[in-house]
Amino acid sequence: MTRNTIMLAIGGLSVALLVAAALGTYRVFSYLAALFILATVASASIERAGGELDLAPYTGLIAGLGALFLIGLTGIWLTWAPGTTEFTYLLGLPTSTFFYVLFIWALPLAGAIYYSLLFDRIGGEDVVESIIADAREAQSDGSFPLVPRRVDSPPERSERGEPTDD
Repeated sequence: MTRNTIMLAIGGLSVALLVAAALGTYRVFSYLAALFILATVASASIERAGGELDLAPYTGLIAGLGALFLIGLTGIWLTWAPGTTEFTYLLGLPTSTFFYVLFIWALPLAGAIYYSLLFDRIGGEDVVESIIADAREAQSDGSFPLVPRRVDSPPERSERGEPTDD
């Protein structure tokens, strides 16, 4: 899939989120929102793979987040409904809140902390320097429209907006 196709899909998810919110279908909205988050994270692989979708370095992250979101949202929607006045408790929290805290916040946060601790072992100075060198090489090959053009000589007084002696 190319960059434009993936961005079109993310844009389609955005429109679907707006429609679900307008219709008040919050269960559908929550699953679409989780899919939107996963699609946005996965789209980072486009830049790494030269414009093509290659999830190789992100497969575990996306699959893990997807599983946690699916379990968490399903747990919430199975144990809670609008208008509920009596709750069952799990570890001092209403069950739906427990699913929310554990699967939507705590476990993804624990995964991020684990990855940050693991990164030192897998992403040492050599890996970072290689990434920076690749980025510099890619930038030097391209022409970027918002980068000021480089000139060899300083601008004339009239080009700088200063009055001239005519």
